Amino acid sequence: MLYGLVIAVHAVVCIMLIAVILLQAGRGGGLSETFGGDSSQTIFGTKVSTFLTRATVVVASLFLVTSLLLGIMTSRRGKSLVELQKKMLPLSPETNFGPNVPEETEGGAPLAEPEESPKE
Repeated sequence: MLYGLVIAVHAVVCIMLIAVILLQAGRGGGLSETFGGDSSQTIFGTKVSTFLTRATVVVASLFLVTSLLLGIMTSRRGKSLVELQKKMLPLSPETNFGPNVPEETEGGAPLAEPEESPKE
């Protein structure tokens, strides 16, 4: 439950980070100039550079925190899907490929059992 919530928050933060970065006026003006604003007047007003800078810092910090949380939560889970599947599906005698199963030749006949050395 908590893991899914952190993933949802992380996805929203990613989208917000992309939007905030694209709205900033860089060398080429950014997406904010596409909407008709010049370097001093944009769609958000005259103090947009300080707002977008602070918003970028906040959203980037949230991104780092959610990334670390997801990393920690994933490492604590620790079970791979293969290990979980092995525990869920016990092997039947027909599919048990343990060390006691004799190897087969190309013709399908089992190889001879290795002879034990005589004990003294």
